[in-house]
Amino acid sequence: MSEIKVPDLGESISEGTIYKWLVKEGDTVGQGDVLAELETDKVNLEISAEEDGVISSILRQAGENVAVGEAIGIIGSADGAAVAGGGGKPEATSAAAGGSASDGGKPEAASAPAASEGAVAGTAALASPGARKLARERGIDLGEVSARDPIGRIGQADVNGHGAAVPEAAAPAAARPEPVKPPAPAGKAPHAEDGKATERKRMSRRRLTIASRLVEAQQTAAMLTTFNEVDMTAILDIRKRRKDAFKEKHEVGLGFMSFFTKAVIGALKAYPLLNAEIDGEDLLLKKYYDIGIAVAAKEGLVVPVVRDADRLSFPEIERKIGELASKARANTLSLPELQGGTFTITNGGVFGSLLSTPILNTPQVGILGMHKIQLRPIALDEERTANRPMMYVALSYDHRIVDGSEAVGFLVKVKELLEDPEALLLEG
Repeated sequence: MSEIKVPDLGESISEGTIYKWLVKEGDTVGQGDVLAELETDKVNLEISAEEDGVISSILRQAGENVAVGEAIGIIGSADGAAVAGGGGKPEATSAAAGGSASDGGKPEAASAPAASEGAVAGTAALASPGARKLARERGIDLGEVSARDPIGRIGQADVNGHGAAVPEAAAPAAARPEPVKPPAPAGKAPHAEDGKATERKRMSRRRLTIASRLVEAQQTAAMLTTFNEVDMTAILDIRKRRKDAFKEKHEVGLGFMSFFTKAVIGALKAYPLLNAEIDGEDLLLKKYYDIGIAVAAKEGLVVPVVRDADRLSFPEIERKIGELASKARANTLSLPELQGGTFTITNGGVFGSLLSTPILNTPQVGILGMHKIQLRPIALDEERTANRPMMYVALSYDHRIVDGSEAVGFLVKVKELLEDPEALLLEG
């Protein structure tokens, strides 16, 4: 027998929530089989069986919070369960044989009670602790419950199914449990009207974490945002001329993110306080450039990190961002891929956002927001205008260590590098 325990989740995570069980009590499992999914603040992890056996008990249910190292289930020996199941049968047979001898050919009356007791004992030995408890609470005789497991072990689902199959009128009044009333809500839901259809849905752990982190960022940082706009003509021209050859050579598309990543790195080198962090009364000035790229996944926003982005080429950046985005959407990111980061880029333009105010990804002190490219009339000089593909960009920063002039200078530098892509080769 072995316990199914919550594995170590990394130094910054001490608990998680059971997202779902992939097995049920009574299932036979092999070493390495995935038993459950655990939802943490950052990623979903799989919990696997450490040995062969049978799921004898599930101690914690889906939706419950569990700590690192806590036992959430038990794996019993398949051989042991089979022996226990066989133990009840000889008793019943022996008792039946004894009754036949003593009553001289009238075995039925004498053997029935003994056989029944033996069957119940054997069934109880095969029932999981949770099933036995549930049967006691509902007044259900385990000897009458049919097991779906091949070795005859009874689980909670079997007891539930038996209870649903028995007509309520046939059940003894004393055995009927009192209906459990759901707890009354603390207060009326905002904007809910009596008689209107509403749905109460529990927030996922990741959504709760996102909510608390965003509120924390607004409460702890002196956050301000400055805006500018970028003429994307040069970058669009390069992509138009080079995208086919780029894709053929590097087997990855030439997107916007490599240009913006390089421009951000160039601006961070010119304005290093945007690549810093506050630690108590000290500043940590980081001499490396790990750029976080915000990705909208099904379970919520995640920010995987492109490590040492200043050392990567355009195709390497595009390839790495593509890999991280695919993992994020498939929910297969590892914790190291989400930890750290010195500056973040978020692209609301892919959803059609024209302008927004990004919130800091603390403890970072800067985040750049990209937006939708839109044709707008631009004055080229006093007499000429032209329609140009323009993008608004936003920089949110922590005013505790970044002054307004430095923030504006940073964003102007990003604009200059994007409008003159050749400069990225020198400064990015």
